[in-house]
Amino acid sequence: MPAAPKWRLVIGCDNAGLQYKEILKADLAKDPRVIEIVDAGVSADEKTAYPHVAVAAAKKVASGAADRALLICGTGLGVAISANKVPGIRAVTAHDSFSVERAVLSNNAQVLCMGQRVVGIELARRLVKEWLGYVFDTSSPSAAKVDAISQYEIIPAPSAEMVIVPVS
Repeated sequence: MPAAPKWRLVIGCDNAGLQYKEILKADLAKDPRVIEIVDAGVSADEKTAYPHVAVAAAKKVASGAADRALLICGTGLGVAISANKVPGIRAVTAHDSFSVERAVLSNNAQVLCMGQRVVGIELARRLVKEWLGYVFDTSSPSAAKVDAISQYEIIPAPSAEMVIVPVS
């Protein structure tokens, strides 16, 4: 597995994820693997809906202004759905170590989403630390599958047909 780089991160949440965002942001600021953290919102006095925050964060990743994003809402589901609307983004909701690992190593997911109402803060902290240590290997067998996912953004599959992509 390639060595982990120094990460440029975006972090964001809605009001249901604000407490965890602040705790995780403080942890990330102390992590030597993180060189930049951009806070996409929200703040305590702000009421921005999660789709706006998630898409703004995902656009930073898609544009290359950031390497990864961490998004928190009540369940982690809404922010993942929203972030995945940005072309080039692979966002996942993960609340366990195996899913976090496979999100990066098998799917090259750049956006990790969590639910403050689903996972305890100590587990969330551990998962974020683990997440920073994983790097997708572009020479792995999973690379062809990730490429297949990306192709659907360029040439959508016919709506009435099943497309079968050979797997090595």
